[in-house]
Amino acid sequence: MGINKVQFQKGLSMAEFMERYGVEEKCHAALVALRWPDGFVCPYCGETHHCMFERNGLTYWQCSACRKQTTVLCGTIFEATKLPLAKWFLGMHLLTQSKNNVSALELKRHLGVRYRTAWLLKHKLMQVMCEREAPRQLAGRVEVDDAYLGGERPGGKPGRGSENKVSFIAAVQTSHTGKGVYVCLKKLKFTKEAVAEWAKTALSASVHVVSDGLWCFQAITAADATHERIVTGGGAQCVKMEAFRAVNTFLGNLKTAYSGTYHAFDFEKYADRYLGEVQYRFNRRFDLSAILKRLLVAAVRTTARPERWLRAEQYG
Repeated sequence: MGINKVQFQKGLSMAEFMERYGVEEKCHAALVALRWPDGFVCPYCGETHHCMFERNGLTYWQCSACRKQTTVLCGTIFEATKLPLAKWFLGMHLLTQSKNNVSALELKRHLGVRYRTAWLLKHKLMQVMCEREAPRQLAGRVEVDDAYLGGERPGGKPGRGSENKVSFIAAVQTSHTGKGVYVCLKKLKFTKEAVAEWAKTALSASVHVVSDGLWCFQAITAADATHERIVTGGGAQCVKMEAFRAVNTFLGNLKTAYSGTYHAFDFEKYADRYLGEVQYRFNRRFDLSAILKRLLVAAVRTTARPERWLRAEQYG
């Protein structure tokens, strides 16, 4: 078996990370450069003329037109944080360079913070990833399957129809050789209405979808896609079918990563965030050296998400 070039790519080593972002001043300068690459622009009125001053260790920009003051953190996912930027950056590095997942408990140990702080940092960054991936559309040939995760009660029916599981759809765009290129994941109930709505946002009009015989997948044609329906039957053999190799491989890796990382997490409430994290990292896995910078760009463009917002049921 040949070497997988994606898995064996160089990435961003910890030594390189520390050289670029190891101190607070470098992290702050990086955010300023990413948020205002052509110089300061007032987020309130768009004016560029300004003055600067420091207060309580923070650099402030004051607009010469509207006189309003701001920092590089205001209006971003970092707003109102008391955590040093160096720890934010280290958390982002750990989340993006990991092949699988990093739990909040593991972040707590690496960053030397309280569990609640680590949980909040992780969920804010997962929200950034989720929002960044929201417009994603797949094209070409796409393998689609229904999937299930979660469940705290023992017993019951496994897989499809289980009362203990949270259902989500997995769609993998494949290359001409059949390998997975991009993925879209979405928590939803498997009804024709839900699948049709998902297809309109996640699939381009030119897509050719391959799915199993689940009846609600017929609604995929609502996105003007062509649909190839393959009745697989049951048993272990259906998982090995060549037509679904990419999506089955992806789901197998996802479930293995989750079971090895998380021992207790509220997948039902926060499914979109956890799936968004996996989707974000998978779709950018071809250049691990750039994924941290791309997350930083997304973070300064994502509006503030306070803890009460993150924990609210309607946003799970």
